[in-house]
Amino acid sequence: MARYTGSVWKKSRRLGISLTGTGKELDKRPYAPGQHGANQRRKVSEYGLQLQEKQKLRYMYGLTERQFLNLFVEAGKMAGVHGENFMVLLESRLDNIVYRLGLARTRKQARQLVNHGHVTVDGKRVDIPSYRLAPGQTISLREKAQNFDSIKEALEVNTFVPEYLTFDEDKMEGSYTRLPERSELPAEINEALIVEFYSRK
Repeated sequence: MARYTGSVWKKSRRLGISLTGTGKELDKRPYAPGQHGANQRRKVSEYGLQLQEKQKLRYMYGLTERQFLNLFVEAGKMAGVHGENFMVLLESRLDNIVYRLGLARTRKQARQLVNHGHVTVDGKRVDIPSYRLAPGQTISLREKAQNFDSIKEALEVNTFVPEYLTFDEDKMEGSYTRLPERSELPAEINEALIVEFYSRK
């Protein structure tokens, strides 16, 4: 299945979650899109809830269905809790870390920065958004990219960098110091429902 390229705001309202991370999509109209969106009172089945939770997480990180499933299968082969391992693998993607460091306002913007070769890992250019970082690796911007207005604007509005990351704004350099704990990952996601969804297959 191809990557979703439609309206992110509509999708956010449909799923009831801010996919951009800004919360703007739900500020004015916190209900489903469409003529009867504000008055919908459908009862959702157990399967529907599981599917909705899976879609929330997939659209949040901007993955295709195949990428998402492959990562889920890999998480199941690791020691520990399947759902938590899956969330940690998603969080360890390079495009996500660029977003978490505040170098981009959305994951989509972060993915574009990586795709265009503006990001380095341990001093080497990496243009693969799905590149998985390991604790101890350093992320920085190439010299030309450090003057981009979009990056300066993103840093101005960013007020929070997770504790598992460090960021030096003077050097435009961040470090992935350790794997995140579940309490530091999106609280609005119930990963157990996603595990149940895939266990049906």
